[in-house]
Amino acid sequence: MPAALLGQIVLAVHLAIIAFNLFGLVAVPLGAALSWRWVRIFWWRALHLAALAVVALQAALGRACFLTDWQDALTGGGARDPLIMRWVNRLVFWPLPLWVFTAAYLVVFAYVIGLWILVPPGRRLRPFDP
Repeated sequence: MPAALLGQIVLAVHLAIIAFNLFGLVAVPLGAALSWRWVRIFWWRALHLAALAVVALQAALGRACFLTDWQDALTGGGARDPLIMRWVNRLVFWPLPLWVFTAAYLVVFAYVIGLWILVPPGRRLRPFDP
């Protein structure tokens, strides 16, 4: 499999993880307000917390996301990337100083910990239980 295609796959996985993280930030408080039981599913909440912990830890250590590093290593981040890949890269990778992302990721992680406390997960809940 060519490296460029692997780079595109890494970008797609990265985008899916970003979407998962953003979805959880909105779905948990909204679900708590609307009494959606599935937002308290333990494994889902633990996975969300862990994903954001990895993001915050990498930022606190001053490191780029490992998925970003892999994508760059595979594609070279050049202008020869497919048009859609360049658009998605612009959507995902903003030209801001690293400290802005570090602060934002740490605030978001604190928010997720707050959600864990305010909307605690249940260990025995199953999706779509009445």
